[in-house]
Amino acid sequence: MGIFNIFNKKKKETLDQGLQKTKQSVFDKFSRAIAGKSKVDDDVLDNLEEVLISSDVGVDTTLKIIHSIEERVAREKYVSTSELNSILHDEIVSLLTDNNAGDYDNWDLPTDHKPYVILVVGVNGVGKTTTIGKLAYQFKKAGKKVYLGAADTYRAAAVDQIAIWGERVGVPVIKQQMGADPASVAFDTLESAKANEADVVLVDTAGRLHNKIGLMNELKKIKDVMKKVLPEAPDEVMLVLDGSTGQNAFEQAKQFSSVTQITSLAITKLDGTAKGGVVIGISDQLKVPVKYIGLGEQMEDLQLFNRKDFVDSLFSTEEK
Repeated sequence: MGIFNIFNKKKKETLDQGLQKTKQSVFDKFSRAIAGKSKVDDDVLDNLEEVLISSDVGVDTTLKIIHSIEERVAREKYVSTSELNSILHDEIVSLLTDNNAGDYDNWDLPTDHKPYVILVVGVNGVGKTTTIGKLAYQFKKAGKKVYLGAADTYRAAAVDQIAIWGERVGVPVIKQQMGADPASVAFDTLESAKANEADVVLVDTAGRLHNKIGLMNELKKIKDVMKKVLPEAPDEVMLVLDGSTGQNAFEQAKQFSSVTQITSLAITKLDGTAKGGVVIGISDQLKVPVKYIGLGEQMEDLQLFNRKDFVDSLFSTEEK
């Protein structure tokens, strides 16, 4: 029990530290929004709307939150500004709950079949390959047998990078020469993982969003080939986004969703930005659960996303 408590404490500290820039930005704006006011009125709500939009929550999601608070104010007749922090906390938790975003506490995988196959997509530069490496580390640490597939064959650096991560974590990487057919790499990866009774497979892919039709065809071919080895594959199509780009990340998410079905999100680089509100907006608008968040450079800094922990950390008034 003691070790478990130490682990949870460290996880919470990493989350609090990683969200510090977002939290500071939001609360500074929030304090100004209610300055001199004792009651939540139209002016306060207008100011709160501006706070949320400028914190990269997004216009549509912000309007949804404001509308919900307006209904509560109308129902209760009087709501003090001192209550607003708690109300906003509860509204965001409710929003994330409605969108089935993040209620993950462990690295367990479905037990009805293996390997569990995660196809990873995202544009270059968002931390896709690094996220794959960190996921491999976390799964291995949880006792899983992990295989990696280097199917981003259009950039030599991508194959080399995932190979380095494989060596660092101590897991096999299936790769071919640069320019090889990505579907062929995916096929070889799944065959090897299946033959060696792996628990989980992470397959990297190219992120050439400027060529949507080519990317769509490539991802379809990879999926079709995977199903020849494992009919249920892929179990998950995970989109990696750079949280520090704010609304640009949301635009990327919309574009990828138009190319292929996305089933989970990993949002990276939240520690270096004040744009952490984008987690709320992307989850709400896409109706796709956020599953992982990146909060730093260390392997342990990639965490399973838990909506309550995230919002608690964001709204905590403890001094860090």
